[in-house]
Amino acid sequence: MEDKLSCKKELEKQWKIVNWCLQVKVLKHPSVGCFLTHCGWNSTLESIASEVPIVACPLWNDQVCNAKLIQDIWKNGVRVNASEGRVVERDEFNRCIMIAMGSGEEGEELRRNAKNLSDLTKEAMKENGTSSVNLKGIANEFLLGHNDY
Repeated sequence: MEDKLSCKKELEKQWKIVNWCLQVKVLKHPSVGCFLTHCGWNSTLESIASEVPIVACPLWNDQVCNAKLIQDIWKNGVRVNASEGRVVERDEFNRCIMIAMGSGEEGEELRRNAKNLSDLTKEAMKENGTSSVNLKGIANEFLLGHNDY
Protein backbone atom coordinates (compact mmCIF):
# COMPACT_ATOMS: atom_id res chain seq x y z
CA MET A 1 0.00 0.00 0.00
CA GLU A 2 2.70 2.51 0.96
CA ASP A 3 4.47 2.00 -2.38
CA LYS A 4 1.28 2.93 -4.23
CA LEU A 5 0.82 6.14 -2.23
CA SER A 6 3.58 8.26 -3.68
CA CYS A 7 2.63 11.44 -1.85
CA LYS A 8 2.24 9.88 1.61
CA LYS A 9 4.68 12.24 3.33
CA GLU A 10 2.89 15.28 1.94
CA LEU A 11 -0.50 13.91 2.96
CA GLU A 12 0.68 13.13 6.49
CA LYS A 13 1.39 16.82 7.01
CA GLN A 14 -2.37 17.46 6.82
CA TRP A 15 -3.97 14.12 7.67
CA LYS A 16 -3.44 11.04 9.77
CA ILE A 17 -3.12 7.88 7.71
CA VAL A 18 -3.85 4.55 9.38
CA ASN A 19 -4.33 1.01 8.12
CA TRP A 20 -7.56 0.50 10.08
CA CYS A 21 -9.64 2.30 12.69
CA LEU A 22 -13.01 2.19 14.40
CA GLN A 23 -15.37 4.28 12.28
CA VAL A 24 -17.59 5.13 15.27
CA LYS A 25 -14.60 6.44 17.20
CA VAL A 26 -13.64 8.66 14.27
CA LEU A 27 -17.21 9.93 13.83
CA LYS A 28 -17.46 10.85 17.51
CA HIS A 29 -14.28 12.94 17.37
CA PRO A 30 -15.15 16.64 17.80
CA SER A 31 -13.13 17.68 14.74
CA VAL A 32 -15.38 15.69 12.37
CA GLY A 33 -17.78 18.07 10.65
CA CYS A 34 -19.41 15.74 8.13
CA PHE A 35 -19.19 12.17 6.87
CA LEU A 36 -18.75 11.29 3.19
CA THR A 37 -20.30 7.85 2.90
CA HIS A 38 -21.72 5.38 0.39
CA CYS A 39 -24.78 5.22 2.70
CA GLY A 40 -24.62 1.61 3.79
CA TRP A 41 -27.01 1.03 6.68
CA ASN A 42 -24.27 0.62 9.31
CA SER A 43 -22.54 3.83 8.25
CA THR A 44 -25.85 5.65 8.16
CA LEU A 45 -26.74 4.53 11.70
CA GLU A 46 -23.25 5.29 13.02
CA SER A 47 -23.47 8.79 11.61
CA ILE A 48 -26.89 9.31 13.18
CA ALA A 49 -25.66 8.05 16.55
CA SER A 50 -22.67 10.39 16.30
CA GLU A 51 -24.75 13.46 15.32
CA VAL A 52 -22.69 13.95 12.16
CA PRO A 53 -24.23 15.38 8.96
CA ILE A 54 -23.81 13.20 5.89
CA VAL A 55 -22.53 13.77 2.38
CA ALA A 56 -24.28 10.90 0.62
CA CYS A 57 -22.64 9.13 -2.32
CA PRO A 58 -24.70 5.95 -2.82
CA LEU A 59 -23.45 3.32 -5.21
CA TRP A 60 -26.23 0.73 -5.45
CA ASN A 61 -28.99 -1.25 -3.79
CA ASP A 62 -30.16 -0.07 -0.33
CA GLN A 63 -27.64 2.78 -0.41
CA VAL A 64 -29.82 4.71 -2.86
CA CYS A 65 -32.85 4.35 -0.57
CA ASN A 66 -30.77 5.36 2.46
CA ALA A 67 -29.48 8.44 0.61
CA LYS A 68 -33.09 9.39 -0.18
CA LEU A 69 -33.97 9.13 3.52
CA ILE A 70 -30.89 11.14 4.50
CA GLN A 71 -31.50 14.03 2.11
CA ASP A 72 -35.25 14.19 1.61
CA ILE A 73 -36.87 12.70 4.71
CA TRP A 74 -34.54 13.13 7.69
CA LYS A 75 -32.70 16.10 6.13
CA ASN A 76 -29.48 15.29 7.97
CA GLY A 77 -27.35 15.24 4.84
CA VAL A 78 -26.90 16.23 1.23
CA ARG A 79 -26.55 13.87 -1.73
CA VAL A 80 -23.98 14.26 -4.48
CA ASN A 81 -25.26 14.45 -8.04
CA ALA A 82 -23.56 12.15 -10.50
CA SER A 83 -23.05 13.14 -14.12
CA GLU A 84 -23.50 10.81 -17.07
CA GLY A 85 -21.76 7.53 -16.55
CA ARG A 86 -22.37 7.79 -12.77
CA VAL A 87 -19.28 9.93 -12.30
CA VAL A 88 -19.18 12.44 -9.46
CA GLU A 89 -16.93 15.38 -10.27
CA ARG A 90 -14.64 17.05 -7.74
CA ASP A 91 -16.69 20.25 -7.82
CA GLU A 92 -19.80 18.29 -6.84
CA PHE A 93 -18.08 16.76 -3.82
CA ASN A 94 -16.84 20.23 -2.92
CA ARG A 95 -20.36 21.70 -3.24
CA CYS A 96 -21.83 19.10 -0.89
CA ILE A 97 -19.02 19.31 1.66
CA MET A 98 -19.28 23.11 1.69
CA ILE A 99 -23.02 22.84 2.37
CA ALA A 100 -22.55 20.33 5.20
CA MET A 101 -19.64 22.23 6.75
CA GLY A 102 -20.83 25.73 5.94
CA SER A 103 -22.26 28.36 8.22
CA GLY A 104 -25.18 29.00 5.89
CA GLU A 105 -28.80 28.18 6.61
CA GLU A 106 -28.67 24.78 4.86
CA GLY A 107 -25.59 23.64 6.79
CA GLU A 108 -27.08 24.81 10.08
CA GLU A 109 -30.28 22.88 9.30
CA LEU A 110 -28.33 19.69 8.49
CA ARG A 111 -26.42 19.88 11.78
CA ARG A 112 -29.58 20.67 13.75
CA ASN A 113 -31.42 17.76 12.13
CA ALA A 114 -28.47 15.41 12.73
CA LYS A 115 -28.57 16.29 16.43
CA ASN A 116 -32.37 15.98 16.65
CA LEU A 117 -32.38 12.64 14.84
CA SER A 118 -29.67 11.32 17.16
CA ASP A 119 -31.64 12.46 20.20
CA LEU A 120 -34.82 10.80 18.89
CA THR A 121 -33.08 7.48 18.25
CA LYS A 122 -31.48 7.49 21.70
CA GLU A 123 -34.88 8.18 23.27
CA ALA A 124 -36.46 5.35 21.26
CA MET A 125 -33.84 2.88 22.49
CA LYS A 126 -34.31 3.67 26.20
CA GLU A 127 -36.29 1.31 28.42
CA ASN A 128 -39.96 1.67 27.38
CA GLY A 129 -38.95 3.68 24.32
CA THR A 130 -40.65 2.78 21.03
CA SER A 131 -37.77 0.66 19.71
CA SER A 132 -37.40 -1.17 23.03
CA VAL A 133 -41.13 -1.87 23.29
CA ASN A 134 -41.42 -3.00 19.67
CA LEU A 135 -38.37 -5.27 19.90
CA LYS A 136 -39.76 -6.89 23.06
CA GLY A 137 -43.10 -7.36 21.28
CA ILE A 138 -41.46 -9.05 18.30
CA ALA A 139 -39.39 -11.26 20.60
CA ASN A 140 -42.50 -12.25 22.58
CA GLU A 141 -44.41 -13.04 19.42
CA PHE A 142 -41.55 -15.10 18.03
CA LEU A 143 -40.55 -16.88 21.25
CA LEU A 144 -43.87 -17.15 23.08
CA GLY A 145 -46.32 -17.10 20.21
CA HIS A 146 -48.35 -14.12 21.38
CA ASN A 147 -48.51 -10.47 20.45
CA ASP A 148 -48.29 -7.97 23.32
CA TYR A 149 -47.89 -4.79 21.29
